[in-house]
Amino acid sequence: MFNEKVFRETLEEKGKTLQDVANVLNINLSTLYRKMKGVSDFYRSEMDTIIKEFDIKDPESIFFAS
Repeated sequence: MFNEKVFRETLEEKGKTLQDVANVLNINLSTLYRKMKGVSDFYRSEMDTIIKEFDIKDPESIFFAS
């Protein structure tokens, strides 16, 4: 399950916004919101891009939270 709280906190620490994430993924902001809310899923390539571009140290706590 996606942990939106940890994701937002991680972005905030890095001075990034959700729009920055949407831009990097080349998707609309509303599409990103749907993925964050679980309406649609993140593709593996999108997760890899987010992890790399935003230097996510603990991706499990965001993308695979229990």
